[in-house]
Amino acid sequence: MSTTRNRIKIIAISSLFAALTASGAWISIPFFPVPLTLQTLFVYLAVLVLGRYAALSQAIYIGMGLLGMPVFARGMSGYGVLVGPTGGFLIGFLLGSFVSGILLEMGKGKRYSNASAMITCIFFIFGLGWAWLAYWLNWNFNMALWSGVIPFLPGDVLKAGLAMIIKRKIEHVIKSATP
Repeated sequence: MSTTRNRIKIIAISSLFAALTASGAWISIPFFPVPLTLQTLFVYLAVLVLGRYAALSQAIYIGMGLLGMPVFARGMSGYGVLVGPTGGFLIGFLLGSFVSGILLEMGKGKRYSNASAMITCIFFIFGLGWAWLAYWLNWNFNMALWSGVIPFLPGDVLKAGLAMIIKRKIEHVIKSATP
């Protein structure tokens, strides 16, 4: 496949995952200060499908929100969301997908590469989200941990597992469709 066709394919799939992440934001259960959404399911799936290019999907997603499209949780948009209490999680989507995508590609074919990538992505999303939320809560790391991290971790471990199952199904469909 030519380099140009490869780039177009990567941009198209990245745009699809940006749209999926945006749709995941609309599926939301309001909690304060961090809502429960399906965004991270699509971030994890983007990592598994796109590898190092998963960060492009999240850059597109964040860019859409910064340009005023209502793609963030609760239909919000704009710079204020990025610097608001949940902004650390959004930056975590970007950095987590970048680091875990590279990690995934480095471990390609190794037994636990998918799980390692998912754990890394969860670490970045919740680590950055926790630190930024603590800032918003007057540097109260304990409150940030209990209001923005602990309640969401079990669900995100399940979402990461679901992303790995979906990825296997996608691979199976592609293999069976290929002559």
